[in-house]
Amino acid sequence: MFDSLTGKFASAFSALRNRGRIGSGDIDEMCGEIRKALLDADVALAVAESFVAKVNERAQAALPELRQSTNQSQAIFAIVNEELISILGGAARRIRLAKNPPTVIMLAGLQGSGKTTLAGKLAHYFKSQGDTPLLVAADL
Repeated sequence: MFDSLTGKFASAFSALRNRGRIGSGDIDEMCGEIRKALLDADVALAVAESFVAKVNERAQAALPELRQSTNQSQAIFAIVNEELISILGGAARRIRLAKNPPTVIMLAGLQGSGKTTLAGKLAHYFKSQGDTPLLVAADL
């Protein structure tokens, strides 16, 4: 899922990078491609709309300053990156363990979305912290 999303974001940015000067229409087009990529990745419509609106608003507001810049596409990429970090939670948070073991962490998602990989990484992390992780599969 993330590989597909990454590829679609990359194509939206490469189209932007290949333009000489970036205008309002270019930003709208990029935002449309990002919106489509998010919806294709099964991101909730409200989340995709909110994200695209914030990116579009910030990029349009920065456009007058960007016209003087030689790295317009990089500045817009930075805006998208900052909004992605913001929507994904920003700062890292510690995992809170249950006061009385075991701590149960349930992972749910579509096929190919990285649940098994994340479970393995979490098990490795907890093992490195001195805990004894147990992975249990349960399909519904």
